[in-house]
Parts: sequence; structure tokens; C-alpha cells
Amino acid sequence: MPNPPPIFERKKPAKRQSSLVWIFERFEFDPGYMRSRMFGCETAYIDGMLCLGVIDRGAEPWSGLLVCTSHEHHAALMEEMPALNPHGVLGKWLYISQEDAAFEDTADRLAELVLARDPRVGIEPKGRRRARRGNA
Repeated sequence: MPNPPPIFERKKPAKRQSSLVWIFERFEFDPGYMRSRMFGCETAYIDGMLCLGVIDRGAEPWSGLLVCTSHEHHAALMEEMPALNPHGVLGKWLYISQEDAAFEDTADRLAELVLARDPRVGIEPKGRRRARRGNA
């Protein structure tokens, strides 16, 4: 029997999806929404702004929700949602562990803020650097 055509070849399994992507379900019908992966994290963009990241690698501080924001907004967001804290490694962003009792309520409130285009949530992603070509 001849070999099957290439379209029937076994493909690599898809990358594992975070168990926390349910947080992004509310964004699905927003025309400005885009989902991406970054460093093992599932990320949500609204209107080109990086807003939230979910990660569930198991060990802290890599098991929860990242809030992409600037330092100037930390105090106001932490006052509104006391369960948020600066991430232990990515200190420029806020974080809540999925083990925190306030996780679901905080995730819901953050989703509301993202959909309302609250200026405290979201950062403009930096562009990729272009590789140099040639000697000059």
C-alpha cells in the first residue's frame, strides 16, 4: 500500500492550554480581543493593549492571574482589589494566585475593567527588535 499523502501525517500535539483561560471567555465577542502566548502564559489583548495573563505551571508565583499595568496604577488597583500584589518576579505587573480565596471575584472584576477599557489595566507591548543584517 502506498504511503498516505502528507496531509494525513501525524502532527505534533497542540501546546497545552492554561486551565485559567475561562477568564478570557467574556472577551470572545469583543472585536478588539486577541489571545496569544508569551513565555508559557496565555495572554489577552484588547485593542492592541496587553491586559491580562494566565499561567498555571503549578508552583508559585506561576499559578494565577497577571495584571499588565504600570507601577503608577498599582496602589489604586490594590486598594480596589486587596488580593492583588506585585508579582514576585515580574514586579511591574500585579498578580493573584489561583489559590487565593478572592481569585474568582478578582478575576471577574478585572475582566470588567478590561472590557470597560479602564486605563489602569493594559500596557502597550514593546515591538520586537529587528535583527541586524550585514556589517553595517
